[in-house]
Amino acid sequence: MSYEKTKLALNQAVADLSVMSALIHQIHWYMRGEDFLSLHPKMDEYRDAVEAQLDETSERLITIGGAPWSTLTEFSENSKIKMEPGIYGIDTKKRFAEFVAALEYLDDMYKKGIVVADAEDDYVTSDIFHDGLAWVEKTIWMVQAELGLAPGI
Repeated sequence: MSYEKTKLALNQAVADLSVMSALIHQIHWYMRGEDFLSLHPKMDEYRDAVEAQLDETSERLITIGGAPWSTLTEFSENSKIKMEPGIYGIDTKKRFAEFVAALEYLDDMYKKGIVVADAEDDYVTSDIFHDGLAWVEKTIWMVQAELGLAPGI
């Protein structure tokens, strides 16, 4: 099987996870204020998790004969996660709300990827998307809890 739609879904994930990594890095660099000492290193943990998902996704795409996007231009042009230039003075709660919005997008992206991969009988890719979805939903819960909110999943 050629897995053409699955390859597209995987490449979408490559672009989105690459931009998500940059977004997390931006939050990490520009963070100020309350809970900085605990939240600043937490962003490193989140970025490491996203980078691991990105590597797994890219390697799966290569395994099934695809070619992952690999330039900043490709990531920016293809990702549905949009970023603004970093500035100081944005409240941590606002930054985390932006993070949650990006996570909610990834939640939807992974769900669509699962449907596509299952339709093409690519259960390995489906498992990768399921793992990403589980991490995203747990992270939404945790970040929302930090903000004093319910998960909203």
